[in-house]
Amino acid sequence: MSAVVEQAAIAQSTGSWPGGDGGGGNWPRYPRLFEAIPNSGPITGMNLVKLTGSGLQNTNLVTFGGVPATIVAVDPYGAWVTVIAPAHPAGTVPVVATTPYGTSNPVYYTYVAVPPPGPTVTSLVPTSGPSSGGTAFAITGTNLTGATVTFNGVPATGVSVNPAGTLLTGTTPAGPVGNVPVVVTTGAGSATVPGGFTYTAPPPVATSISPTSGSAAGGTAFVISGSGLNGASVTFNGVPATGVAVNAAGTSLVGFTPAGAVGNVPVVVTTAGGSTTVPGGYTYTPPPAPVATSISPTSGSAAGGTAFVISGSNLNGASVTFNGVPATGVSSNAAGTSLVGFTPPGPLGNVPVVVTTTGGSTLVPGGYTYV
Repeated sequence: MSAVVEQAAIAQSTGSWPGGDGGGGNWPRYPRLFEAIPNSGPITGMNLVKLTGSGLQNTNLVTFGGVPATIVAVDPYGAWVTVIAPAHPAGTVPVVATTPYGTSNPVYYTYVAVPPPGPTVTSLVPTSGPSSGGTAFAITGTNLTGATVTFNGVPATGVSVNPAGTLLTGTTPAGPVGNVPVVVTTGAGSATVPGGFTYTAPPPVATSISPTSGSAAGGTAFVISGSGLNGASVTFNGVPATGVAVNAAGTSLVGFTPAGAVGNVPVVVTTAGGSTTVPGGYTYTPPPAPVATSISPTSGSAAGGTAFVISGSNLNGASVTFNGVPATGVSSNAAGTSLVGFTPPGPLGNVPVVVTTTGGSTLVPGGYTYV
C-alpha cells in the first residue's frame, strides 16, 4: 500500500489528515460539483449560473469549456458558487471549479445560439400616395437592419436603414388604388406596418382640347389630351359633356359639348384622383344661321294642316311661322338639312314663311300660298 493511500485510509478512520495542516489538521475539502443551474444559456454569456456541490469554499477559478467565468459569490460552507457565464460558441462544454485543494469533476452546460430579435415597426410616413408609385417614405421601428419592404407584395425601391436599425427609408412601387399591406422583413422575421398604405388615383392632367371653339348650340365633338384621364367626367362652364369616353391608357378623352353661352368658358376634367382645368378653356361661338332653300308643297288649304318639308342646312331645333303663326309638329333630321311640320290656318294668298334657330332667322324663298 502506498503512503498516500495509507494516509487516506487513516484519514477516513480518524477524520484527520496526518500532518496535512502542519499539526494533525482536517482532511482537505476536495471540490466536487453536482449540477449547474441553469444548465444552458446564450452564446453571449452574461447569465448568472449557480454551481452546487461540496468543498467549494475558497473556489478561485471556474471555467466553461476552458474559458474563465466571473465568480460572483462563494458559499462559506462550500455548497455552492455563483458565477457569470462567459461567452462561448454554441455547444455543450464541461464546467469545472478549482480550489487550493484541486479541480472538481465536470458538470455540463450547453451554449445556445439565440436568434437575433425580429423587426418591429411603429409608424409609416406618409400613409398614402399615388398608385403610380414613386412616393418617398420612412418607417420607424427597431431591429430594421438589413430589412426589405413590400407594398402589397411588391418590393419597394431604394431601401436603406440607419446604423441604429431604427429608421428605414425608400420609395413606393406602383400599386392598385386602395389600402394595401406593408411588410418589413429581415433574416429574423417579418412585421406588418399598422394601417398599411393607401394608394390613391393620380390626379388627372389635361394638356389641350381640340377644337378650342364650337357652336353655342352644343353637340360639337371634342378631344382632350393628357394623362390619368381614366374614369373622367368633363364639364363646360359646369354643364356636363355627353358621350364621354377615355382610351385604355388614360391619355385621350372624347365627347360632345353641351349647349352654352357665347364666349369663353372653363373646361374641367374630374377623376377619382382630383380635378384639373383644361388650359385656355373652350369658346362658344354663335350657332350658324339657318339656311332654307325650298318648301314643298308651295301651297295648301287656308284651313291649315298641310304637311310640308323645308330643305336647307343648320335647321336643327328650328321653329317655323307662316305669316307669323307657328306651324305645328315641327322637327328636323339629325343633319339639320330637312325640317317637317304642319301648316297653321292662314289667309288666302301668299304669306311669308320664316325659319328660326338659335343662330338666327331666314325666309323661305317664294313663301307659301294659302288656297
